[in-house]
Amino acid sequence: MTNSTRLDAGELAPGTIYTLLAAAGFAAVSILTSLATATGITLSTVLAWRYLLAAVVLTTYVGSQEYKRIPPFEMMRFVTIGGFGQALLVYLALSSLAYIPAATLAFLFYTYPAWVALVQAVRGAERLDARRVAALALSFLGIGVMVGMPGAGGVDWRGVVLALSAAVVYGAYIPVMRVLQRDHPVAPTSAYSKIGAALAFLVLSVADQSFTWQLSVEAWGIIVALAIVSTVLPSVFFLMGLIRLGPVRTAIVSTVEPFLTALLGVVVLGQRLTLPTLAGGALIIAAVVLLQFRRDRVA
Repeated sequence: MTNSTRLDAGELAPGTIYTLLAAAGFAAVSILTSLATATGITLSTVLAWRYLLAAVVLTTYVGSQEYKRIPPFEMMRFVTIGGFGQALLVYLALSSLAYIPAATLAFLFYTYPAWVALVQAVRGAERLDARRVAALALSFLGIGVMVGMPGAGGVDWRGVVLALSAAVVYGAYIPVMRVLQRDHPVAPTSAYSKIGAALAFLVLSVADQSFTWQLSVEAWGIIVALAIVSTVLPSVFFLMGLIRLGPVRTAIVSTVEPFLTALLGVVVLGQRLTLPTLAGGALIIAAVVLLQFRRDRVA
């Protein structure tokens, strides 16, 4: 049995701001990860250290506060479902890059709001009304304009399967995390999820014999930024937005991430800001604005 809560303007505005802040942090992941691997360390090692440091930061913060103790069974659900689930979708998405271009991955992965909407509709938790369908259409069109539609030919099906699998996992992950999060504060649950993800990537990096702590000063600096700016803070902001907006709105607002990544590419890497990027970003922003004018019940 689930309870319903009414979303009003007082919840939508801060919820949207939290989700946009999370998107800004997550938008830097690909850039910071690329800079880290460019120093000569493997992707699995980067991910292991990213989540290990994030787990240390969050658990240290939680330990300094007077949070109510979460029962062991609930704790393990956040470690396994929250942590391993996060590790799985990250691994699937990044693995697809061995077979398809990053633009194709972006288009396929950002179908996840549709999967979130489908999961919520099947659960009877959120109604898929005309306004939400329009917002989904705008966000998908924006992604398509921004990164280019996947080519009809020459696309390796293995990459497509991996990217879509990541989108489906994320589409189920978001509603599940909202249900798990309902009765617990954000910081402790985020800490447990990061511990789970850290364990998963630590095992992976040890298994492929690439794990090392002998990193350059540059690599450590990038990984620390990746752990704090693109993991700890956005994870907390994302959950704070999720509990206010519900899964479908949160997923649609989060599609602003590729646009923010493009802006960061301009600032950090000196890349050009193209007309398709601006046009796609405008469509996604229109979708976010469209979602601000509706009162909904979310389970």
